[in-house]
Amino acid sequence: MNPFRSVGARLSLALLVVVAGALGFVYLIVVPSLQDRLIHAKLSQLERAAPSIATHVPRDNTKWTDFLESASASANARIVLFNVIGPPLALQAVGDSRQSVPSTDVSNDSVALQVATTLRKAYGTVNRSGERYAEVALPSKAGPIVLLSASLHDSLGNVQLVRRRLLAAGGLVLFLALVIGYGGAWAFARRIRRLEHAAERIATGRFDEPVVDRSADEVGQLSRTFERMRQRLAQLDHARREFIANASHELRTPLFSLGGFIELLTEEELSEKTQHEFLETMREQVDRLTKLATELLDLSRLDAGQLQVELETVSLAETARAVAAEFQAVARTADHPLEVEADGESLAIGDEQRIVQIGRMLVENALVHTPPGTHVRVRTGSVNGSARLSVEDDGPGIASEHRTHVFERFYRVDGTQASGSGLGLAIARELAELMGGTLELESEPGRTTFILSLPISREMPLENHARSDRASSAVAPD
Repeated sequence: MNPFRSVGARLSLALLVVVAGALGFVYLIVVPSLQDRLIHAKLSQLERAAPSIATHVPRDNTKWTDFLESASASANARIVLFNVIGPPLALQAVGDSRQSVPSTDVSNDSVALQVATTLRKAYGTVNRSGERYAEVALPSKAGPIVLLSASLHDSLGNVQLVRRRLLAAGGLVLFLALVIGYGGAWAFARRIRRLEHAAERIATGRFDEPVVDRSADEVGQLSRTFERMRQRLAQLDHARREFIANASHELRTPLFSLGGFIELLTEEELSEKTQHEFLETMREQVDRLTKLATELLDLSRLDAGQLQVELETVSLAETARAVAAEFQAVARTADHPLEVEADGESLAIGDEQRIVQIGRMLVENALVHTPPGTHVRVRTGSVNGSARLSVEDDGPGIASEHRTHVFERFYRVDGTQASGSGLGLAIARELAELMGGTLELESEPGRTTFILSLPISREMPLENHARSDRASSAVAPD
């Protein structure tokens, strides 16, 4: 893998760009601002001193030498006196505090020329002999123009010193940013690579090694999500293996049984009563196979999105009575009192066939998973704008650690009396959701209730309309 394409390299380069941008911004703001401030401070100093000097210029030019020396010392600047000559307009230096050299370098000073033109104070910076000067000029009462000129060499030298130190500090900071950024990004990328390896392990079906990252940041949260996914997939894989084993057993047992009974029927002479018992047992085994095949077919159709429902108005009360009547014999044999408590018609919008299928699953679940003598009640009613069909039993209840999993595919509660595939409740919930409803569980010691909630309907089912029409036609006047 190209190291420059890694997350660590990209993050460190991004940090380097950000730091370099910040340093560049500081450099472009601080250095010019400092330079302007130093120049402005020098000009302000000269402006404060200039009026007093211009006021006290002697009219007697023989006294200018001593005056210029004392004024230069007090203002800490070179002071030059100019007479205006012309036309054309020109300047003539008639006095200079720097007496050791000629004043030719200031003979055409732009600031002094501006005063000669406007007869007003002027100030600014000029360059002479490669050096920059701050200057203030103004007319004096004695006549000559007074120029105060101070070198900016020391001030600009300080600016150059600050610039060099900023560049040196910036280079050091950039180096440290690169090292620290790459180190931090490498550690961050290392955590991501651990997640990548964990994902590869999980993808290959290895769920034995946990995904551990105890940090509180986003990668830590992602790691904990991976760990929950690993645990969930491990549970699903374990459930899948158990289901295959259970399904194999569920298929093999009735098949062996059928094979044995067929062999007995074909090879031995049996009485009619014995043949009838064998045939009855064979029919029960065929029912077991049919139920398992139906559940697997429904599951595959749900996964493929090919299971369709026909929504219509259904009377949950009639559905509850029909389902209870279907299981009365089984309930009586297993010593389970089975009752129906209907609150009105409880009209719902759903697929009648699928509602009956869910009701069968719930009633059978209550009969099989509870000990003999347990009461089972099928109730219907309307609550908060939803039509409900519930199946309640007063058995031992479902342990809290299993309640969140009972609707999962292949899940079977250990230690129960169930011998099914672990698909019934999962299919029932998906069918309920397919009809726009929900299937929920409420359980506590001594009571377990599965509640099917469907959108309520205000219309009468078609068969009820038909019965009403028949009843009207049957009542004829004498």
